[in-house]
Amino acid sequence: MSLPTTAALRPWLAASTRCSSSRTASRSLVGAVRCQSTATASSEPRRLETQADWEDFRLQKGKVRTLIDTFSEYGSTQTDETTFHLRDSLHKPPRNATVSALLAAGAHFGHASTRMNPNFMPYAYGTRAGITVIDLDSTLPLLRRAANVTRAVARAGGQILFIGTRPDLKPVVQKAAERLGPQQGYYVGERWLPGTLTNKREFFKDQNLDSVRVTPDLAIILNPVANANAIREFALENVPTIGIIDSNVDPRLVMYPIPANDENARVAELIAGVLSIAGREGVALRQEDLRNQTFKEDKKARQRSFRHGA
Repeated sequence: MSLPTTAALRPWLAASTRCSSSRTASRSLVGAVRCQSTATASSEPRRLETQADWEDFRLQKGKVRTLIDTFSEYGSTQTDETTFHLRDSLHKPPRNATVSALLAAGAHFGHASTRMNPNFMPYAYGTRAGITVIDLDSTLPLLRRAANVTRAVARAGGQILFIGTRPDLKPVVQKAAERLGPQQGYYVGERWLPGTLTNKREFFKDQNLDSVRVTPDLAIILNPVANANAIREFALENVPTIGIIDSNVDPRLVMYPIPANDENARVAELIAGVLSIAGREGVALRQEDLRNQTFKEDKKARQRSFRHGA
């Protein structure tokens, strides 16, 4: 077998050389363009030093504004304010809940229709694929009522206790109690110890119960079924309760029921956030009332001193 000669290989070598040189030139051209674009992007904007520069700047700005006004009706009107942003319902909950927010959180999902409690019937919208659908038009006013109760208790100086004993509910109740402050907000993120209220003399034997308040003025329970013992103790101590009631629970279990999905952490974050913000508003109103009361007392004292001096 004979090997090809150098003359036969020369055209192929020339062609490969031309291809490699063209690739090298294209790469160098792309690199130059990239360097030029980087240099242009990194260069500082032109400074406006003379009157002509200012007039040219205003003229260009006016042209851009004219183009925006001309073509805005043909394009999208979406802005940063109208764009949907995923809200952190744990750290930045909304002040007022809406039906759309409850629906997005999945508050309308109940349990199987065969497990629905007969007393839950007024809060059920219907069934879908064997699942009870909760009527959110009934949930929203009950949530607002609970928020009003929380605000009123906090304004009166009452202590509010948040209870959520599931692992995913512990940060929710902790954050909700922090919004009310250390004087009025408390939480239980672990198991409720039986006898905390009914046997408080033995439970808090190292403390003077006559000077320390251990009974809350309001209890907000995010998973009432798992905290039946706590609800029983609250009933014996005449403590009002607010709870998320699912379709398999009797709404009469708590004093202020909120029909919603009690197994979804997003629903718990939304409801606990709304209630805690209402409580924070009550704390602010209480501080304002105390300031007004102090001002009135000082004013009366000054008037009395002025009369005695006269």
